Amino acid sequence: MIDTLLKGKRGLVVGIANAHSIAAGCAQACHAAGADLAVTYANDRAKPYVAPVARDVGAALFLPLDVEVEGQMEAVFERIAADWGRLDFLVHSIAFCPKDDLQGPVSACSKEGFAQAMDISVHSLIRMTRLAMPLMEDGGSIVTMSYHGAEKVVDNYNIMGPVKSALEGTVRYLAAELGPRGIRVNAISPGPLRTRAGSGIAHFDALIDAAQKRAPSQSLVTIEDVGNMAAGLVSDLSRKVTGNVAYVDGGFHVLA
Repeated sequence: MIDTLLKGKRGLVVGIANAHSIAAGCAQACHAAGADLAVTYANDRAKPYVAPVARDVGAALFLPLDVEVEGQMEAVFERIAADWGRLDFLVHSIAFCPKDDLQGPVSACSKEGFAQAMDISVHSLIRMTRLAMPLMEDGGSIVTMSYHGAEKVVDNYNIMGPVKSALEGTVRYLAAELGPRGIRVNAISPGPLRTRAGSGIAHFDALIDAAQKRAPSQSLVTIEDVGNMAAGLVSDLSRKVTGNVAYVDGGFHVLA
């Protein structure tokens, strides 16, 4: 059943940095479930690292998307509209904060760094949702990536905690607004993974070790684990699931 779970569905996966990123795991799982995919890359420097993933998942569309470049996001959705005429699901896996603001205390975060982190990590979801809505006339599913630091204070996660809190709040409000259209909006909250994005967090190795030791599963999460959850959430098996934060962290979030 898994290889036909998304048969006939067309989805856009945004945020692949390389074969080890969360978005790559999502693309691979959705492809394995039978979906046709469009995949984006951030810039020419990132393209060679994303291209092998796009090939592996047989991406029908491979397009540039830097959410800070005016017009690029619109161009992606215009191409999807022209080639496909519809979109069944969107996987949004983008987050960024300038290093100095990310690795410093919340009280020291600059106005500019906070604004950039919110724009790239949160408002990009709102913008993509607005562009995806006309392509989801028959309903659809939108999934984004959060983290436990949105709910609880996590050492060294710093300003990204409030940013992810804003992301989860945005998911709830979008779910309420888009529900009557048959469009579901959910977040996935993975445990710590060894990704390029995670490596930007100070003392990340200690965070990884603590998660592995303390999580009830006594093991780390993989991009395959997260991808499987994403495939399930964008499938019709989850047609009554919206406004939810799905934890894929080996149970770590239940601990005090």
